[in-house]
Amino acid sequence: MNELINLINNFQIKNEILIITLVLSISIIISYRKGLSKGKKLISNKENHGEKLVRESLLEYCQNSTAHVLNNITLEYDDGTTQIDHILVTQNGILVIETKHYNGWIFANENQKNWTQVLFKVKFKFQNPIFQNFKHLIATQKQLDFIPEQSISSLVVFTGEAQFKTLMPKNVIHVNNLIDYIDNIRLGSISENRVQFCVGRLECKRLELTKKTDVEHQGYLNNKFHN
Repeated sequence: MNELINLINNFQIKNEILIITLVLSISIIISYRKGLSKGKKLISNKENHGEKLVRESLLEYCQNSTAHVLNNITLEYDDGTTQIDHILVTQNGILVIETKHYNGWIFANENQKNWTQVLFKVKFKFQNPIFQNFKHLIATQKQLDFIPEQSISSLVVFTGEAQFKTLMPKNVIHVNNLIDYIDNIRLGSISENRVQFCVGRLECKRLELTKKTDVEHQGYLNNKFHN
C-alpha cells in the first residue's frame, strides 16, 4: 500500500515539474518573440526616420527649382513589384534614391553582395544597397522608356552617424551632401514639359499611395503645375 502511495506521489511531482517546465518554456518563447518584434519595430522606425530626412531635403530643394520628387513609389517589376524610397526628376537627369539609416562603422565594396556594419564591436551584415537599388533603377527606366537610360541614375543616401571605413563607393553619399550632389548632376537635358510628363507617367503607373507622403505630394503637384 505504501509503495502504491509513493508511486502516486512521485507521479504527481513529475507532472508538476513537467507543467512548470512547460510554462517557463512558453514564457521564454513569448518574451523572445516580443523582444524580436520590438527590435524589428525599432529598425523600422530608424528606416522611416532616414526616409523622412531625405524626403524633407528633396521637398525643400524642389520648392526652389523645376525639379519634382515622388516618395514611396511601388512599381511593377518582372512578375512582382518593387518599392522605391524616392525618385527625383530634374531637368539635368533623374535620380532613383535608396535611403539607409545606419550608425557605427561601415565597410563597403560596390561589387560585394553584402556590406558590414560594426556597432559597439558587433558585426552585422546587410545587403549591398547598390544591388538593392538596381532593380528600382530598372523598374523606373522601363516606365520612363522615352527618356535615355543614361539620364536615369541610382543614388544611395545614408542618414544617421555611419562612418565609412572603406572608400565610399560611387553614387553613395551622406544626406549632408545630398543637395550639392543634385546641383552637380549632369545626366542629360530634360525639358520642363518632359519633367511634368515623367511625373505624370510615374503617378499613373505607381500601384499604391501612401498617406502622409502623397497628401503632401499631391498638394505640391497642384501648386506647382496648376497655378
